[in-house]
Amino acid sequence: MMARATAVVLLLAALCTTTASAAVVEHTFNVGGMGISQLCMNSVIYTVNQQMPGPTIEVTEGDTLVVHVINRTPYPLSMHWHGIFQLHSGWADGANMITQCPIPPSDKFTYVFTITGQEGTLWWHAHASMLRATIHGALIIRPRPRTGYPFPTPHGEIPILLGEWWNRNVDDVETDGLLTGLGPAISDAFTINGSPGDLAPCGGTFEAEVEPGKTYLLRIVNAAVNAELFFKIAGHSFTVVAADASYTNPYGTDVIVIAPGQTVDALMTASAAPGRYYMAARAFESKTVANPPPFDAAMATAVLRYRGVPENGAPAAMPALPPNTDVITAGKFYWSMTGLVRPGDPVVPKTVDHSMVVGFGLEQAACAPEQSKCQQFSVVASMNRRSFLFPDEVSLLEALFRGVPDVYSEDFPGSPPQAPAARKATSVRKVNFGDVVEVVLQNEAYSAALGAENHPIHLHGFNFFVLAQGLGRFDPKVKSTYNLVNPQVRNTVAVAAGGWTVIRFTANNPGMWFMHCHLDAHLPLGLAMVFEVLNGPAPNLLPPPPRGYPKCH
Repeated sequence: MMARATAVVLLLAALCTTTASAAVVEHTFNVGGMGISQLCMNSVIYTVNQQMPGPTIEVTEGDTLVVHVINRTPYPLSMHWHGIFQLHSGWADGANMITQCPIPPSDKFTYVFTITGQEGTLWWHAHASMLRATIHGALIIRPRPRTGYPFPTPHGEIPILLGEWWNRNVDDVETDGLLTGLGPAISDAFTINGSPGDLAPCGGTFEAEVEPGKTYLLRIVNAAVNAELFFKIAGHSFTVVAADASYTNPYGTDVIVIAPGQTVDALMTASAAPGRYYMAARAFESKTVANPPPFDAAMATAVLRYRGVPENGAPAAMPALPPNTDVITAGKFYWSMTGLVRPGDPVVPKTVDHSMVVGFGLEQAACAPEQSKCQQFSVVASMNRRSFLFPDEVSLLEALFRGVPDVYSEDFPGSPPQAPAARKATSVRKVNFGDVVEVVLQNEAYSAALGAENHPIHLHGFNFFVLAQGLGRFDPKVKSTYNLVNPQVRNTVAVAAGGWTVIRFTANNPGMWFMHCHLDAHLPLGLAMVFEVLNGPAPNLLPPPPRGYPKCH
């Protein structure tokens, strides 16, 4: 595929008129079944181009990416380009029933969008059911040659995609979770680049070879479905230089903490004695209840091997990972990073046009008639007591563009209402083009039995500045402590269990933009909302849908 992509770049580069260095990069994604042996079991999973993880897409800032997605699975699906702004290309965002109807089985759709003002590590994944467990891959955006990295060019790169594995069809896992009303069963293993490691039964192992004394850029993606993760390499430390494809001031650490949807770029120097060293990942569990439900306590491993050391040599050294419930280590990592501000980078807007407080969490509810396996209660999730209900006949973006009535309401509240329980609604928040939006994300414990837990909140279509984070209830008095100079810039932020986070962004892209929890267990329960950003002055207008735009069936 890379050979074809290169040929297309060379063929079509002359057609690009933006800059001499911009190119058109083309890929074809055949999404279909693949046989695999994992954890001593033979399974059929769904992947892109018979790969897990899927193909790595590499582009340069300013390139146009063209991806032909052919759906050979029995499931309707869409493909989301996680963290891409989609400036004037909202139809290509791939959010199922938000920006498009899914691609039906035996059908296809071509995503076309330009990478504008972004560089670093992002990723792509299916945005339907829990299919992204095996349908995902890295999306690497390189700086233009004359720009370069704001750190010494590394000797090499090592993509690290952290994943989650079930011994069952993941669509069945989600369906059973919805029928019980309690969410999906816990996974059977975590993976590093598709393999659980040699400590797991019949476990395959990813191995990376490094040269002594050389520095490598680790491009780390948490593609796990429902778990924040600790990641560590025995005998080595990291310098974090980017998060969510936004550069950070160098941050030294010996452990990475990463939530589903997030990416971290970290430099690692092979400075230990030549040998074999385990990379390891395991869950960070943050629930605040006294007796939390079971979670996947397994550890995924891979091997870092120095050149010249035999593959079957001495046993690898094992890193000392933090305990699963180490909230102090997690909080220190999440809250200590700051953004690197370079000339020309966006700065924090000082004036806010649109302020919101969004309380979110889980609560107990009565079993619904369709929940045939539900026993005592079911779980409902909400933002500002609205449990998001996906439309089923037309996507929200098409409804906005064509003026289709009765698909959604523009009444998402700007603060948590006094309501005894969540109610289901397809509710959006209308925002004028160019407004500076500030959102206080308040992590609630609506039910004593369920408590609170860390929630990774992902916003489509925008990066946001993370101005402040804390535990307990947000107090407006902390506004004087906001970091308005060099805050982290993210597209996904982990909001602490029972805590809060303040984000700020400029709504400079017309369309319908999803904000939701990136724990897939919580999305079908309703932990989501949508920003409707109105058209601005030309050319800041929502364009018509592209050719071949999928229709709902």
